[in-house]
This record gives sequence, C-alpha cells and structure tokens, in this order.
Amino acid sequence: VRLTNKLCKNILAANFITERTIFVSLVSVRPLALRSLPDKKAAPTMISSSATRASRALLGSASRRSMSTAAEHKPKIDLYGIHARYANAAYIAASKASILDTVETELLAIRKTAAESPKFGDYLKNPTIARDKKAAAMKEMLEEKMSPVTVNLMTALAGNARLAETDKVVGAYLELMKANRGEVEATITSAEPLTKAQADAVTAAMKGQVAEGKKVVLSTTVDPSILGGLQVQIGDQFLDLSVSGKIASMSRNLV
Repeated sequence: VRLTNKLCKNILAANFITERTIFVSLVSVRPLALRSLPDKKAAPTMISSSATRASRALLGSASRRSMSTAAEHKPKIDLYGIHARYANAAYIAASKASILDTVETELLAIRKTAAESPKFGDYLKNPTIARDKKAAAMKEMLEEKMSPVTVNLMTALAGNARLAETDKVVGAYLELMKANRGEVEATITSAEPLTKAQADAVTAAMKGQVAEGKKVVLSTTVDPSILGGLQVQIGDQFLDLSVSGKIASMSRNLV
C-alpha cells in the first residue's frame, strides 16, 4: 500500500540525503534487584493452588464485570494468541486499577533484568523447575516491589509453565499501551544518517497520514544498499523514494 502523493512531495521537498538514528523510549527503567533463586534441579510438579488462584485472578477478572465496565477498560486494539491473552488480561486489570503506566514500567523492568542478568533469564526459561516453585519464587521476588497486577501476571505465567514467554507477553502489553496513547510507529530508512532537522521534517510530513489525535513515533535505520533517498513505513503503508527503488522500477519498465 502506497502513501499519499502529499507525503511524497513533503519528503522530497526536504531534500534528504543523510539520516540520524533516533531511539524512542517509552519509559526509563532500572534492573530489578534479584533475590536468591530456587534450586534448578527441582522436579516438575502439578500447578499449585496459589498459582491457580493467581492465574484465575488475572485471566478471569474481566469476565466477572458487567458489559459496560468491560468495554470501558477494553484495549483499543485487538491482539490474538497466547501472549495477547495474558497481555489483554493484565491490561484490563491495570486499567481497572488505574495503573496502566505503572504496570508498563514494571514489565519493562522485568524484561530489562531478564536481558541483563543471565541467572534470571535462564531461570525464566528453565523447564525443569517445578511450576509451584517458580510461582512461589515470582511472588517472593516481586510482591513487595511491584503492583498486584504484575505479581499476578508473573505468577500466572509461572503456574502455567509460560515464564519463557515473558518477553513476548511484555511486547504484547507494550503494543496495547501504544494504542492507548494513540501512537503510530513509523520507520525511515536512508543510505546515510539523517540530521535532527531532517528527521523532524519527516515526522511533520507524516502527521498528515495518521488520524487526528494520533502521534507519530519515529524510528530510523541506515541501509547503504538503498544508495540514496528514503524508504518510509507507517503501519502497513510503504513509500519507496530510494535510488535503488527507482532503478528497480526503471529496470522493470525496460523489460
């Protein structure tokens, strides 16, 4: 799907030949201070009653409310799959408690800790540890540091042997939060880094391509293979203003 001619003209008018990478940070997080983790050699056991209760508290809370209340807290976009199931439940629970941003910050902290601490990351992925022991460990590590929604989510993941999917669940929650804030992701690819002025001009040009009230969140990449010009991606819309794209188009027309 091609973007409109107006955006094409606005970008071309800016005469872009360089690009600067921009990193958009949703929140600033710190790694968790980890407590001692349980023995990795523990044999798998049946899910504990506490983990079951946590799972039900997280995943079943929305169904116990009226239709009007559920609609009020429903995510603004539909995501599907097992990761989305947990993320949707956490979102609804956080919305009802008015702590959407808090839960987002906490989940980013968990993701950051898993990425930076091999011990914690390996523990989340280890399938040999009993479910009830993992659920108890999550509760012990998090209940004094994080909100009940985040504790319930992580305990539910542990009790259902899905802690290895934590990163994907966090990613799904972040997608729901971007939709809640009205953010639309856009990616600009160029052969050389953009200057700040050029990046700002592209962002301004793209604002006319999104619905009123939406915010364009720009990220940039550098790909020398496009030779020059730009490639623009907004959602599922794509505009190729690159030199390589023009050469490819000319080649097709000559055939």
